[in-house]
Amino acid sequence: MLDLNWIARNTPHVWELLEQHMLLSFLPVLVGLVLAVPLGVACVRWGWLYPLALAASSAFFAIPSLALFVFVLPYTGLSQVTAIVPLTLYTAALLLRNVVDGIRSTDESVRQAAAAMGYRGLHRLVAVELPIATPLILGGLRVAAVANISMVSVVSVIGVSSLGDLFIDGTQRFFATPILVGILLTAGLAAATDLALVGVQRGLTPWSRTRRTR
Repeated sequence: MLDLNWIARNTPHVWELLEQHMLLSFLPVLVGLVLAVPLGVACVRWGWLYPLALAASSAFFAIPSLALFVFVLPYTGLSQVTAIVPLTLYTAALLLRNVVDGIRSTDESVRQAAAAMGYRGLHRLVAVELPIATPLILGGLRVAAVANISMVSVVSVIGVSSLGDLFIDGTQRFFATPILVGILLTAGLAAATDLALVGVQRGLTPWSRTRRTR
């Protein structure tokens, strides 16, 4: 059962933890996307690079998040950077395959038509290939965002504040209310984020909606 009195007394603190959790979840997603897109483009441009980058990203993604947080801790201290750096690398590793597959999904006839219209190099990449790759990239971004929201709770174990503080507090005191509040807020944040990204995808790819309605 939820103790409503505890919730009323601790609402400001819970809200502060939620804001911290959102920052630690979303900033790595944005920075990871900025890293993954040029790396994915480079992997498409130089095919020999992709197997190496894919193997490295797969090996990195297999490292437990807590182990990586602890590894970074001596260099970054008890700061938000301790969470942001590993989660950024996780995001970039997860998005790499989506970026490459998305760019490669552009049909050769589309590339040839774009070339005939004067699109070359970077111009074609930005105006043609990346828009076509957007659904795949955003699909990976949805997975990365939800995964980050879950993993951020772990950083509370090493002293960086997040909604994970509620789990620790409730466990230490055998008090269910903070744990339930933490679960509800984490799940709600993940659901809201996923829905928001679905909206972004629909806004950026109106042609996909048109195709489905035909």
